[in-house]
Amino acid sequence: MEIFCGIDWAESHHDVALVDETGRQLVKRRIGDDMAGFTDLVALLAERTDGNPEQIAAVDVAIETDRGLLVAALLGAGHRVYAVNPKAVDRYRDRHAVSGAKSDPGDALVLAQLLRTDRDAHRPIPANTETGEVVKVLARAHADAVHARQQDSNRLRSLLREFYPAALQAFPDLTTKTALVVLQAAPTPAAAAALSRATLTDLLHAAGRGTRPADAARLAEIFAVTRLRQPAAVETAMGHAASAIVTTLIAANTAIRTLEQQLEASFEHHPDAEILDSFPGLGLVLGARVLGEFGDDRSRFTDAASRRNYAGTSPITRASGKGRVVLARHVRNKRLADACYLWAFSALTKSAGARAYYDARRAAGDHHNAALRRLANKLLGQLHHCLTDHTHYNETTAWTPALAT
Repeated sequence: MEIFCGIDWAESHHDVALVDETGRQLVKRRIGDDMAGFTDLVALLAERTDGNPEQIAAVDVAIETDRGLLVAALLGAGHRVYAVNPKAVDRYRDRHAVSGAKSDPGDALVLAQLLRTDRDAHRPIPANTETGEVVKVLARAHADAVHARQQDSNRLRSLLREFYPAALQAFPDLTTKTALVVLQAAPTPAAAAALSRATLTDLLHAAGRGTRPADAARLAEIFAVTRLRQPAAVETAMGHAASAIVTTLIAANTAIRTLEQQLEASFEHHPDAEILDSFPGLGLVLGARVLGEFGDDRSRFTDAASRRNYAGTSPITRASGKGRVVLARHVRNKRLADACYLWAFSALTKSAGARAYYDARRAAGDHHNAALRRLANKLLGQLHHCLTDHTHYNETTAWTPALAT
């Protein structure tokens, strides 16, 4: 007898439902989000499978997340775990009750029944290697850190525009070490105007720019220009606010550099790293992001189309009656879609074939984003081929006339 398990997860507890192959509910139970709770779950499964370890591991589990300690424990115990989109669960709920009623035990039962009736329509969480999971975690942490730094940089830019426009003229990129060292020493226009050229030279040297009198002179000229000013007390307060953001940006730069070092060490040890490195436009960071989001489970993507669909580079068609329209795919792995966009953009200057394909799409009427999306679609097809055949990228083979249209 086959058994299906549905788990409605929460922060401190989880509701579990077990059904058999006929749809009969066998068990419903609430377990804790700890080792004792997982032990209770294993005991429930053992009761229904005669304690046979192989039969226990053969029980498939449906849950509305692909992360967390419970999911890791289930995967470690050998279960196939299906992470079901909450929107899909909401649609399935209407098959069992049209009243709109909802409860955590009821959702667990819906998940178990969903797995029993429509398991083939859903994908289990991929069986990535430990190294692949490490790359994924570090690549996501790095991307999040870069995004957070950009948000802080935007906040600083907005604040400086209100009282310190000379800083924006001096430093177009506020995340550089040079900008942060100078702004840390002179967080207000008054402090900047008081900096001598010798002091500026020392600050530039501390930022790793060496001794550059010309750069120090340029900054001194910018800071010496008479400009509109906030009242002195207000300017001082804004300087304190700017210093707080500068401190955050300095810490963010340190964290990003550390993550890049850790990411490089993990990525280089992955067997697929050389294949990804061979592609134009894929360096350490983008290569790790692409690898981390796709994973390294070879059974996950059976063809290039499924890989493209997951990344969101392939279009979707909406047709009804005589109407038919082709649209960009918006339901996708957003992290992967962003990485593929940057990959395609970077490939324009690294690959003559990629550049020619992009120019041809632009000449055909595609706007910039659409042309890059089509280029990313091509690159993903080439990546799937190389990963499947364990071969490196070859510019001549990738952009033969038959493949470049």
